[in-house]
Amino acid sequence: MELVFVTNNPNKLNEIQSLVSHEIFIKSLKDIDFHNEIDETELTLEGNALLKARHIHSKFGLDCFADDTGLEIEALDGAPGVFSARYAGKECIAQNNINKVLYELKDIKNRSARFITIIALIINGKEFIFKGECVGEITINQTGSDGFGYDPIFMPNSSKLTFAEMGNEEKGKISHRGKAVSKLVDFLINKNINK
Repeated sequence: MELVFVTNNPNKLNEIQSLVSHEIFIKSLKDIDFHNEIDETELTLEGNALLKARHIHSKFGLDCFADDTGLEIEALDGAPGVFSARYAGKECIAQNNINKVLYELKDIKNRSARFITIIALIINGKEFIFKGECVGEITINQTGSDGFGYDPIFMPNSSKLTFAEMGNEEKGKISHRGKAVSKLVDFLINKNINK
């Protein structure tokens, strides 16, 4: 089975490839010669995931899936949420986003947060949604060099390590994206979607 993963983020692509079954071959946007950015203009994670998947499906007619992920921090009323990737500005880098979050939480004791990933799958012309969630907290300082995005400052409740201190396999077992991908893979392998 071949699926296109609608992302230009090589870190996401590597993480997804390490999580999916060997029965599923993941193609990147580069593999189908698509190099444009798809603007995330929706105000929900589900809306953005669907927008990206629908764009590629309508252009190429290929089975595909897209994800959108948000970090919701309780003390910041759920921010950065759907704006997680561009929290410090549209052209910002991940370190700028981390710096902004740590600055906004510098005098706040409640550091509870959760990551949510929504995956939108389009296969055989039908749309399906899968959700993964991981609850944890924002650390005082950033630690670890693996992962990407907010991984150096997010510690899941089930661990004493940040995501950036874990390898892909360890992270994948408990992460928001890992849980969403697990649901996706289970659906693809165990459901007869051709009927």
